Amino acid sequence: MKTWRKTGVAFMAALLLAAPMTEGIGANQGAAAQAESDKSQKSLAAAEAQRMAETLIDGYGISGVQYALRSEGKIVLSGGLGIDEEGNKAPIGKDAMFGIGSISKMYVTAAAMMLADAGKVDIDAPLTDYITEFTMADERYKQITPRMLMNHSAGLYGTHYRNSTLFVDNDSEINDALLHDLRSEQLKSKPGEYSVYANDGFQLLEILVERVSGMDYSGFLAKSFSEPLKLTSTKTPLDAFDRSQMYPVRLPGIKGVLPVENMNMIGAGGLYSTAEEVTLFSEVLTGRRPDLLSEASALAMRQPDYRRGVWVDSDSNIFSYGLGWDAVSLPPFNHYGIQALAKGGDTSQYHAAYIALPEQGVSIALLTAGGNSMFNTAAASNILLAYLKETGEITDIQPNQTFEAPIQKEMPDSLNVYTGLYGTVGSTLSITLMDGKISLPHIYGLIPEQTYVYTGDGAFTGEDGRTVLSFDEQSNGHTYVRVQSILEAPGIGQVPVDIYMWQKLESHTVSDSVRQVWKERNGKTYYAVDEKIKSLEYLTPQSLIKTVQLDEGVGYANGTIIKDSSHAVNIVEIPVMMGRDSYDLAFFKENGIEYLQSGGRTFIIEEAVTPIYNGRASTATIPASGHARWFQIGKGAAGRIMMADFARSGGFAVYDGNGMPVHISAANGGHTVVLPESGLIVFGGEAGDVFKIMLKPSK
Repeated sequence: MKTWRKTGVAFMAALLLAAPMTEGIGANQGAAAQAESDKSQKSLAAAEAQRMAETLIDGYGISGVQYALRSEGKIVLSGGLGIDEEGNKAPIGKDAMFGIGSISKMYVTAAAMMLADAGKVDIDAPLTDYITEFTMADERYKQITPRMLMNHSAGLYGTHYRNSTLFVDNDSEINDALLHDLRSEQLKSKPGEYSVYANDGFQLLEILVERVSGMDYSGFLAKSFSEPLKLTSTKTPLDAFDRSQMYPVRLPGIKGVLPVENMNMIGAGGLYSTAEEVTLFSEVLTGRRPDLLSEASALAMRQPDYRRGVWVDSDSNIFSYGLGWDAVSLPPFNHYGIQALAKGGDTSQYHAAYIALPEQGVSIALLTAGGNSMFNTAAASNILLAYLKETGEITDIQPNQTFEAPIQKEMPDSLNVYTGLYGTVGSTLSITLMDGKISLPHIYGLIPEQTYVYTGDGAFTGEDGRTVLSFDEQSNGHTYVRVQSILEAPGIGQVPVDIYMWQKLESHTVSDSVRQVWKERNGKTYYAVDEKIKSLEYLTPQSLIKTVQLDEGVGYANGTIIKDSSHAVNIVEIPVMMGRDSYDLAFFKENGIEYLQSGGRTFIIEEAVTPIYNGRASTATIPASGHARWFQIGKGAAGRIMMADFARSGGFAVYDGNGMPVHISAANGGHTVVLPESGLIVFGGEAGDVFKIMLKPSK
């Protein structure tokens, strides 16, 4: 069966940069925003904001941009630009709401710190003091503290995404499911050893707030922040509000406006807001509202907590974790002697960036439909620099770095020890140092495939001149490949990253019998059966499939170390970026069918995915387990019109042979589709739901 491993990743990248069409927000709001924009066009910051909005829309496939800049408590710049239903650019009003994704982490962090101010939480006490039912299979879980949740150092695998982002459905069972799932799971490191991004930590923090306060989290936010700050457009999926305020989104190939997404991991990424209201909440985070959060707590949040454990010593990195913050020393502001705090956020539909300069009393938020928070942060930085120059805080804006081709030097023989097998989440890689050169594939599509040559001081520089590799032997006993690079965002600027990308692995062998079992699985694809059919994951189905791949090193598969014929566990610790979420592999059989459990999801083997009946009429029933049912589209069904009748709780998705979505009923409500050749269909709903299927010749 054809797998979607490569095409799925490509489709995700396409979605991030796609240009979805949107409907207008309202003539009155648009007119007001245009008047405000015209009034402020004389300012340097306003001109830069307009340029950034145009660049993001024209060059990055973003369909809507909203921004606001606040100084000394007052809005000094606010505006927005989007694509209307005719495909024309039009202003976006300040009241249009966007999902702010992981900026939500700042709210749950502030909530926990507020409880600490009240003496109800000690952020360095065991988490089990506050969530008594929290337990894991790894005894080290007892060492986890609320602080470790806030600074990403708890050692958790990362994220349980199952049923977290749904159309229409605001089911919040994900928190209860998380506590259940964690009971049987391990930690990937000693708590506090290092900081690697983990959404699960902020879900646990949300539960902590509820347990300690005795209130549901949405209610706590409303009472503690929205009411005193008069935040009228900062909501959670559980709140009752006018969903038409949400900036509407379309995606290529999906008919109509997409329903509003419900990111039900509320603490980790579920809030909706506006750019102006994000900057108003910034007053709390920067200590300007001590009636809500003490200055001491705000100051504690912006300390370099990432330095408490293993960390990359760099002054040019978009990652420098505080409590909640992605960065407490965001470049390029640190090069001007200014501390900048930053948090980015991404959901399936929306992307966001928020930067605060606490000493200057300035903050900016830039929200988009489509795109990527990394680009949002770069664009927001440009606007903020223009404002600082305009107000005399800085005299000049430093130019972008330039790069030259590297000059190779003779490599010491002592570095040959670093030749070997390395792992990152999902794969392994053999790295060979030969004649002072290292050849590596592309890194997440952001850094090109290239050869790196030795340039001295233990460093290898890529052909692009902007990417440097080195080998770090860390205090935890592991050796890592460190990647320092300046990513280029044309028309926006440069984004510096400094990360551990690969971890050196030890040799590992398994018995012949175990090797044979895994060899038989090699290349087989497994399909998720426990994701609700209303999930947005069906828009990017690569997250719902897993293909087993034996790695270059004997005894490794999908970047995990094989333990026996049915289990492989995560071995990689620090390597981060897009592959930050680790997972194990566990196989089991039920009624003779093999299943895979990984990352909190259950997958069924491809042999159980049979061709859909190609006669005129048939039915498909959701079993008592509630599992979704996958079918191949065989030659007899390809090209025919399928009409499906099903209950409101049900739905289906259809994909072509490359894994691209052809029809998502939860997105457009349709029940009819022409079946593509070599494609797949998945039906989902509640246990017992019956799908009545009709196949007709296409016209």
